[in-house]
Amino acid sequence: MIEEEFNEEAFDEMVDDEENEKLPFAKAEVVRLMKQHLDDDKMIRERVKVEMNKFLGDVLENVCKQLNQYPYSTVEYEMLKESTYPYRNIERINEEKLRILKHLDAIKADCDALSMDVKATLKINDRPDQDEEEDDLF
Repeated sequence: MIEEEFNEEAFDEMVDDEENEKLPFAKAEVVRLMKQHLDDDKMIRERVKVEMNKFLGDVLENVCKQLNQYPYSTVEYEMLKESTYPYRNIERINEEKLRILKHLDAIKADCDALSMDVKATLKINDRPDQDEEEDDLF
């Protein structure tokens, strides 16, 4: 724990030296927005402020890459809506993912039950007993 606090302090000092040099957005604005949406009793470490800023820059970069895939020279609102869809609908996407996984588990359980039925009733790959092979008819 002490080592973690030391590393955090060292990081804070390093960030203070570089300040806003490599951050995509004004740090104060990102912190203001974070505080606006966090509980009042939450304190934000310097590293979290910096990493949130970088994360938001990465999101902007990814959206712009998506927008660049359109062949048009003007970015329209509909293009932006489509490019930001994964970020705006993450809860719905995660719910759909869980629904699909549950459905796949049910399918797997059905397949396992069918497999056990086949093995029990048809006895595939079972060889006849030696007594049956020694039948006098042939």
